[in-house]
Amino acid sequence: QVQLVESGGGLVQAGGSLRLSCAASGLTFSSYGVGWFRQHLGKEREFVAAIGGSGINTSYEDSLKGRFTISKDNAKNTVYLQMNSLKPDDTAVYYCAARHSAVAARVSRYEYAYWGQGTQVTVSS
Repeated sequence: QVQLVESGGGLVQAGGSLRLSCAASGLTFSSYGVGWFRQHLGKEREFVAAIGGSGINTSYEDSLKGRFTISKDNAKNTVYLQMNSLKPDDTAVYYCAARHSAVAARVSRYEYAYWGQGTQVTVSS
């Protein structure tokens, strides 16, 4: 059974940093594309970043480039999202997801087969 578990969310002041983790069981991240998405209260889930199976290729939402960095440790079967210079607008539930393609690409959330339960990130002003 596939399970993705996010961790690392919490409350942080504007300008601060957080690192989210997504640990997988039941699948091997080296064979999957992994994405981070976020969902603001009352809004659609939106793409944040994606990383390919090898961990070399990445893709980002343009507005988040330079502040957010996605990475992975295939030995630990874990994907990370480093978030710096956080803003109140970054407040959302963050989800990781895996899809049956090892390519890093900005694709619809509907392309992802497996999802974590989400972790809340709250940025105070």
